[in-house]
Amino acid sequence: MFVLRGVAQVVFLDSAWAGAVFGLALLTADWRYGTYAVGGAVLGTGTAHLLGVALDRVRAGLEGFNSCLTALCCAVFLDPGRLSTALLAAAACVVVTVVAAAVVRLLHLWALPALTSPYCLLAGAITVAAPAFGRIWPQGAAGAALPHAASGSTVLAPADVVAAFFRNVAQVFFLNQWHAGALLLAGLFLASRSAGWVACAGSATGILTAWALGVPAARITDGTMGYNAVLVALALCGVFLSPTAATLLYALLGAATATTITPALAHLLTPSGGHPLTWPFVLTTLGFLLAARSFPRVTGRQDPAAERPGPPTRSAAAGQPQAGRIGSG
Repeated sequence: MFVLRGVAQVVFLDSAWAGAVFGLALLTADWRYGTYAVGGAVLGTGTAHLLGVALDRVRAGLEGFNSCLTALCCAVFLDPGRLSTALLAAAACVVVTVVAAAVVRLLHLWALPALTSPYCLLAGAITVAAPAFGRIWPQGAAGAALPHAASGSTVLAPADVVAAFFRNVAQVFFLNQWHAGALLLAGLFLASRSAGWVACAGSATGILTAWALGVPAARITDGTMGYNAVLVALALCGVFLSPTAATLLYALLGAATATTITPALAHLLTPSGGHPLTWPFVLTTLGFLLAARSFPRVTGRQDPAAERPGPPTRSAAAGQPQAGRIGSG
């Protein structure tokens, strides 16, 4: 149960049933991806338990989602069939638990959630460093590359829009199959109907923003432009901010922002062999959560620190609401 919740917590769900559906979606797309993802959640959760992390965090799956994504990243960008990849993924799942504890401690000073930043830090380091290690890097695999200008048709057919809508959800787990995205979305609705609708709104916002900016249709259709929008929408409407009409609009603005900065981060990281991963989601969400403290109509209350100059004191920051999760199971 704890492990399945760790898989579900990738999209903020405290639901073992949703985690089971997510695991099924991964297995139907590629059984190796499902094995790495669930195995990563097992190792992260187990490591946290052995190190004495608070039992409520372990039971809620909060120690499993970063390790789930880290193991899955190793499978996607390295050869999942190689023993070296499996061993590296296992070691990374243990290390990311330590990284997560450090990041949680650091961001707690500003009452901010760690989100998937531990995974981004470690998985990013692995993908950049991997070509230096002959026993890890697949022979003939492409490494760093220079970014290039967008090219290709920007016309979206109705079938493209439908495929992009579901793939935006699927790409949260590195999946390219639209039916996997549909299954993941079903898992969201199973745990929380409101979360499911917010995810739908985030996916639609990602598509609309990318199309309005002239992103090639192929890039929109494969879901790589919109998955961060889905995560930002979920985070800002129902998880860290109460679900209201005001926070929904705020969350969709955040979703559009994340879509816009995704290619910026991709162009920044590509020359070193890196990938944007969920950095657009992390940076956008943290920025919008900090800004929200100055917007009473978003948070529902006035932040005293916003009324005086200078950085907030620790006591003021500690008064901010803590990270929450949706659903149960």
